[in-house]
Amino acid sequence: MKTTLRTTRLRLAEPLRISRSVMDARDAVWLTIEHRGLRGHGEVVASVYFGLDADTIGHLLTDAGLDLARHPDPESALGALRAGELPADGTPPAVVAAVEAALLDLVGKRAGAPAHHLIGTLTPPAAATARTIGITTAVSAAVRARCLADSGFRTIKVKVGAADPEADLERVRVIRAEAPGLRLLLDPNGAWTVAETRALLPRYAELGVEAVEQPIAPGTPDDLAAIAADSPLPIIADEDAVSIEDVRRLAGRVQGVNVKLAKCGGVHAALRIGELIAGTGTALMLGCLTASSLGIAPAVHLADRARWVDLDGHLLLAHDPWTGIGGTDGTVRASAHAGLGVRPARPVGPEPRPAQAPPRLRT
Repeated sequence: MKTTLRTTRLRLAEPLRISRSVMDARDAVWLTIEHRGLRGHGEVVASVYFGLDADTIGHLLTDAGLDLARHPDPESALGALRAGELPADGTPPAVVAAVEAALLDLVGKRAGAPAHHLIGTLTPPAAATARTIGITTAVSAAVRARCLADSGFRTIKVKVGAADPEADLERVRVIRAEAPGLRLLLDPNGAWTVAETRALLPRYAELGVEAVEQPIAPGTPDDLAAIAADSPLPIIADEDAVSIEDVRRLAGRVQGVNVKLAKCGGVHAALRIGELIAGTGTALMLGCLTASSLGIAPAVHLADRARWVDLDGHLLLAHDPWTGIGGTDGTVRASAHAGLGVRPARPVGPEPRPAQAPPRLRT
């Protein structure tokens, strides 16, 4: 198998402000795995929070490519990855997730099957996704909320954690007024203290907020669980629920965990987390980083398994270089096409077809 890399710049349509930073662009590295004329693709996006820049990602993917070259075909490589034998120990989860995505894409194309078939779902998943409104003025938030409602969105996620908590509350009030029928999720990105959280949660409950992600800074999961125990709103762990062991400690103690493939290590890891929390009272949320449709697509193939879906990273871009999962009408949809079902937004010509499709991957 041959691997190639390409780095590109993903620019946002407008800057996104959250409690800890403002972002207007993000680097992405695309991994392509080629075998017998077919190509599978995956994406890793740079992240200051996870300590990954484009150069580091490139080196890690190059190393992963050397490991892939030792396998005779993508099916055996995918099996090795799921067994924890590939890539090397210590490889960041975001890189593992991209390698898995490219292999799923390639194995699906070789089998003539969409990625969701490879994980046991026959019908292409589709789900209403949340759409994020960053920390902005109340007037701007009101306009965006009305536009999103008119476009078909049924859930809005509001970023909070501004220096003035009353400004956050006012922004949520006007969003509720402009979009009274929409579900509201709240995300302080760990900006509140425990005391602030306990004071603010009842006020947001009165405004009809449905759930709150990671209200306090990560690192004290017992405090998060204590908040969840008597909270008037469901508490969803995000930064405190990175690995499967993190989730194991919180299962049954919080109402939800936000699973991002780049955070946990990919589709297979997300499925393991889903199995772990089943029946515990902790529900699954599917989240994402700001990424192209290529980076979001693997999670869309899991979208029917989540209570909350927040897969709007590609919708924040000024130009999405890939297409295939929709979302502009408020619903993301997995394609019935083979593999991940995404393609470059600007066609580069069709991929060659295999002379004979190999047997489908067992799951």
